[in-house]
Amino acid sequence: MSSPAEFYNSLPPITKAYGTICVLATAALHLGLYSPMTIALFYEPVFSHFQVWRLVTTFFFLGKFSINFGIHLLMIARYGVQLEKGPFGRRTADFLWMMIFGAVSLLALSAIPMLWTPFLGVSLVFMLLYLWSREYPNAQISIYGLVTLKAFYLPWAMLALDVVFGSPLLPDFLGIIAGHLYYFLTVLHPLAGGRNILTTPTWVHKLVARWQLGYPANTHVQPERVTGVAFTGRSYRLNSSSSRPFSFRSLWSS
Repeated sequence: MSSPAEFYNSLPPITKAYGTICVLATAALHLGLYSPMTIALFYEPVFSHFQVWRLVTTFFFLGKFSINFGIHLLMIARYGVQLEKGPFGRRTADFLWMMIFGAVSLLALSAIPMLWTPFLGVSLVFMLLYLWSREYPNAQISIYGLVTLKAFYLPWAMLALDVVFGSPLLPDFLGIIAGHLYYFLTVLHPLAGGRNILTTPTWVHKLVARWQLGYPANTHVQPERVTGVAFTGRSYRLNSSSSRPFSFRSLWSS
């Protein structure tokens, strides 16, 4: 079994960076270095006082240290890592673009008064979960050893658990909407004969190359498109060791 340091170093760059920032943001809050209201998404100070950092910091707050925080962090470590290493393997720029698109979509959704929520970190995590569930729809998931279901239904099962635990449902629901929007534009629409309008811009490839994250723009690989979909890597599935029923309790040991 690898040490925590070895596990951390083995994480892909985008997921590692996002999870690390979320942990640091929560640790700083625990130490009393800032108030959550200074990083929350309020559009009025964004436009009237030019507090544009709120458009970014809202994605790094997963709540105070708690069981819910641990679950969401482990979701990043599990589903985000599997996406970045699997379907988005050798395509760091494409994964970063997916995250950027998800963030912009969530900001747009939150601009609707009835869909507004001050923190969008959980929503972005749920977007990763939704896309993972569509990439590995037949993986068997065991929830606390009580219920086993296909990964395709996992986002809705997690949403139902939040109902039981009394957690807000809006952040989860927004993440599902953003995830489905990306999935529709990159998979369902091209499969129906449409054009992929979410091709990763050149500036994102250049940004990845400048930061030396993953594979630079001039060496990124376009996987073979067997089915013609834009959410490439559709032929990638869990290997034999990962196809066993997955339990949330195993997250703590991994």
